Amino acid sequence: MNIGMLAGKLRRLGLTLLLVTAASVALGAIAATPQGRDTLVYKDGDRVRGTFVSDAGGTIVFKSERFGELRVPAADAVVIKSEKPAAPAAVAGAGAATPLPPKTTTASEKAETDRLSLWDLFSPAVLTAKVRNYFGPWHGRLSFSSEVVSDVADRNNSAYEAHLQRKWKADEVQLNARFDYNQTNHVTTTDLAKVSGQWRHDFSPRFFAHYRPSSEWNRASTLRGAPNDYVLLQQELGVGYQVLAKPGRKLRAGVSQNLFDTWSTVGATTHTVSRGVVSTFEEAEVTLPWRITISQRGVWYPVNEQPYGWENRIDLNKKLTETLSTSLRHEVRRNNPDGSAQDYTRLKLLFGLDF
Repeated sequence: MNIGMLAGKLRRLGLTLLLVTAASVALGAIAATPQGRDTLVYKDGDRVRGTFVSDAGGTIVFKSERFGELRVPAADAVVIKSEKPAAPAAVAGAGAATPLPPKTTTASEKAETDRLSLWDLFSPAVLTAKVRNYFGPWHGRLSFSSEVVSDVADRNNSAYEAHLQRKWKADEVQLNARFDYNQTNHVTTTDLAKVSGQWRHDFSPRFFAHYRPSSEWNRASTLRGAPNDYVLLQQELGVGYQVLAKPGRKLRAGVSQNLFDTWSTVGATTHTVSRGVVSTFEEAEVTLPWRITISQRGVWYPVNEQPYGWENRIDLNKKLTETLSTSLRHEVRRNNPDGSAQDYTRLKLLFGLDF
């Protein structure tokens, strides 16, 4: 065999190896591309990569690469399914295509892939996804309000709230917790913790019943100039009629039987009041353009031996995004029938994280 023939065979062999190597690299790149990943897209544009699991009962189950399994209401997001890559064709001259081994990644490459920026870790969309995954079918809001003022007096006001809600076909459950703290010239003027709940059952599209327990602990109350710290337990059991039940417009009214129990915490804790009072109530909900909602609830306590009591709360809520909102709240309470709870008028601006 002369040198020319040997060189020709070597050139052909090198060309074959080059073609096989190029085909292997191309197939490896196809296998490594993220075409097999689905995308969960929220209404505000936030996206999460992963694998779509199911969509049943109005809830999307999505297994994300970074946050684990997410459960998102179908009304809040959509899933863009990936286009599955076609099976690679056989390489000419190399026989039938054989499965390629999975591409291995180094620890540094994996760390770079899983790395999240500081903004990603604390962005509202990521926080909301984590909270939604934790609470499952429950929806709610975490809110806060804070103010520090220094003029003729030094004032420090803050408020924190948590709200959970879940609905079934004929039932609705709500759980609420709040804490208000105000200080003026280093003297505490408000130190109030309150938890409440509501269970409402619809017997028909018009008639319903509800049970509303609440507990209030005030550690900075005064009554006629004297310290009056107390714990108040109120239970309300009522029936009502839905006067208006249109999309975006609701109006309810009814009557309730209330049981008040009060414990004084000044000195030794003593049970001071236990009484039952009848009340009437009305509730209204209105949805406006630009994602603005107004909710209001008023209660009237007709009591013979003392001035009539009443309380009212109105919330003006504006959703900034699917996960962020702000609300303006006005609350009034006068002559609570228990006889010792503190009257108040409050106006607060709150910022919330919805889930």
